[in-house]
Amino acid sequence: MAEIAPRDTDSEIIFRANDEARLLLTEDKDFGELVFRWRKPVPGVLLLRIDGSTRSSGFDWKPPSRNVAMAVGHHTVVEAARFRSRALVSVVPR
Repeated sequence: MAEIAPRDTDSEIIFRANDEARLLLTEDKDFGELVFRWRKPVPGVLLLRIDGSTRSSGFDWKPPSRNVAMAVGHHTVVEAARFRSRALVSVVPR
């Protein structure tokens, strides 16, 4: 989105992800509030919580397709050593 629509708000990004039936891959924790507190519908969120030192040390996150498929309908936090996932309550069926 930074290249396609850099001025879009978080709400506009969530709307677009939902409209295009796409998972939202982000490093921005604000999307958690939008999907849980404000119940904005989105197919799923993958929140990357990998610090700069881990990235610069050669960390290469290549998710197995089953992990990505499991993210549909969930807010999933990806850290260097683990995944955490919580079901979304506002998923709009397609």
